[in-house]
Amino acid sequence: MSGHSKWHNIQGRKNAQDAKRGKIFQKISRDLYQAAKAGDPDPANNPQLRLVMDKARAANMPKQNIQRAIDKATGAGGANFEEITYEGYGPGGVAVMVSCLTDNKNRTASAIRSAFTHSGGSLGANGSVSYMFNRQGLIEILREDLDKDEDEMLMDALDAGADDMQADEEMFHIYTDPSSMTAVRDALQADGYELETAEVTMIPENKTEVPSDKVSQYQHLIDELEENDDVADVYEAGFIPEA
Repeated sequence: MSGHSKWHNIQGRKNAQDAKRGKIFQKISRDLYQAAKAGDPDPANNPQLRLVMDKARAANMPKQNIQRAIDKATGAGGANFEEITYEGYGPGGVAVMVSCLTDNKNRTASAIRSAFTHSGGSLGANGSVSYMFNRQGLIEILREDLDKDEDEMLMDALDAGADDMQADEEMFHIYTDPSSMTAVRDALQADGYELETAEVTMIPENKTEVPSDKVSQYQHLIDELEENDDVADVYEAGFIPEA
């Protein structure tokens, strides 16, 4: 039994690592698509695309995955991809927005609806929860090995054109107007900062605590959505209190 238990533990860790890697690749694919869509698909003429491609290589993302994300933006291969956002309520009435990139709306809509239904949530109409979120630029910088305290980082962020900053033990979270995100990003990079994240995203105005008896269902919903290849982003307004 001990041999089986050891194999089971190793397999469990591998599955967890694979899931984490999949989510990282998913996020990078979304960033590649957006960078290629917004500018020149040739990285030689698109600094943002080069930045994301460097991040993809650092994460050991396969070359074919990188090219597939860029092809989606350019329409290479004849596929026509559309960006669609779904809105709904997860277990406990928590607002959830799902941003998708798909070449088959019927397939995607069915999968998203099933994810909400399986987890005790419900898919809503357009506008049902989006008013609870604000569109903002978000830039994140790891605190590790960075010789800056919160006051110094805040001043540098404001000087670069940011609106606000929050910090936790691991990260500085810098918020900007969506139209200013690129300029703030470039200014911080020019100052020598290495950015972990630089994107326009949806930030909930308020967070709702997930009821203790709904935590498992809520986590299942988020996991199922994030594992869907058509899903680019999941924005959630829930939080799970620490035990």
